[in-house]
Amino acid sequence: EVQLQASGGGLVQPGGSLRLSCAASGPGLPFIFGIGWFRQAPGKEREGIACIHRPDGTIGYADSVKDRFIISENNAENTVYLQMNNLKPEDTAVYYCAGGIYCLGVPRINDYDIWGQGTQVTVSS
Repeated sequence: EVQLQASGGGLVQPGGSLRLSCAASGPGLPFIFGIGWFRQAPGKEREGIACIHRPDGTIGYADSVKDRFIISENNAENTVYLQMNNLKPEDTAVYYCAGGIYCLGVPRINDYDIWGQGTQVTVSS
């Protein structure tokens, strides 16, 4: 069993930055090879925005966040981070981290079956 806990959301002005954390724990963690970040804005479908393939560090980003968001992992702390820079109002959403088998480009919801609770990110002046 694996537990994922996302944190770090909040209110930020356009152009600002936030860093989200996804803390992973549980005996099944060594078998979770992909950690992905997803977001869901009001009235919209959940979308994958970034993922990391833990065995080799392969990373994938959605075009909407590429060059602004950075995903990274601290193996010692079993934590995956999402550094979000130059935030825009359209980035406002609930952000989720999820565990799956792999990361191949943009994360797809069906490839991830372990989900943490979401953390709200609001970008507004």
